[in-house]
Amino acid sequence: MSDVSTGAPAQSAKPTVFFDGVSSRRRQVTLTLSDALEIVEEGGTPVHWAYADIRRADSPAGVLRLACTAAPPLARLEIRDVALAADVAARCIRLDEHQTSRRGIAKIVGWSVAAAVSIVCVVLFGVPLAADRLAPLVPKPVERRIGDAAEVQVKTIFGRSVCEDAAGKAAFTKLVNRLRDAAGLDDDSMTAGVLPTPIPNAFALPGGKVFLLKGLLDKADSPDEIAGILAHELGHLKHHDNMRGLIYNGGTSFLIGLLFGDVTGSSAVIFASRSVVEASYSREAETAADTFAIEIMHALGRSPKPAAELMFRITGKEGGSGLTNILASHPLTEDRLARMTKEDRPASGPPLLTDKEWQALKLICGSGKV
Repeated sequence: MSDVSTGAPAQSAKPTVFFDGVSSRRRQVTLTLSDALEIVEEGGTPVHWAYADIRRADSPAGVLRLACTAAPPLARLEIRDVALAADVAARCIRLDEHQTSRRGIAKIVGWSVAAAVSIVCVVLFGVPLAADRLAPLVPKPVERRIGDAAEVQVKTIFGRSVCEDAAGKAAFTKLVNRLRDAAGLDDDSMTAGVLPTPIPNAFALPGGKVFLLKGLLDKADSPDEIAGILAHELGHLKHHDNMRGLIYNGGTSFLIGLLFGDVTGSSAVIFASRSVVEASYSREAETAADTFAIEIMHALGRSPKPAAELMFRITGKEGGSGLTNILASHPLTEDRLARMTKEDRPASGPPLLTDKEWQALKLICGSGKV
């Protein structure tokens, strides 16, 4: 190799290859190491790279591959002569400046761990907190739009239309209105109906929609049994539990939909699939709805115990398995039955329905089997 300090061309026993970053042509070049690295192809125009701009690029063993921050991004210089490579590297004081140091790796790992912890905290605490704060603030028109979309999903599962017997509907409306008035729910847009399916269940949807399934009505022996179940569902409406669950389960997708007005598409599907089919609320929400039902039944001068006995009859005798267990929103445990029994009081108010109205309600879907 020539004395590079004089600026003479640096000779190499192995070819030095240059790619100019503009074309894919492989160029065999010689180097001159002076104030800057001069790359010369025979018969071509010299290319000058300032040493401060030269960076190491990924390369196979035995090759020093270089890039230049001032050159085209794809420009590369490949030096295969060990001595020449060492000489060039010695002049490039910022050769590895872009490489991640151990300290840098530790910083990246630290930030990654912090990001992961942040995500976990958001999921465990942030989303539930947001759901608690936002659920009561969702405008009623938005709730109704979600409820309408969810109702379509529900009727697809449990029956296309509600039961229409006139006398039965009148009795059911009377029962729901008495409960609604006692609960202080002044939403005139609230709707309720009985769906013709043998599944014993009842549930509420956003927008003041309450549905009783015929299977539960068939197993009931008195209006008080049904009234306590419906009062529990009104408690979920009063506390915005379904909206809270929708925000929690839908998470970001629901919040974005709420922001841009698209709350009847994917978010409604999330609600229908998670909040109706899975039909689950948190332990706290169930306890609060039970408390609400107890208060409403006491306000009407009736006992909450019959509703507890109805649900316990269903889950106990049927073993809590199969489709009934999946769709039973509120499988009443012995502890909950004990609580309702403790709150039992002698009737001090008038019957919620007359015997004739109760029989009409029992036949709201017709006398034949569904």
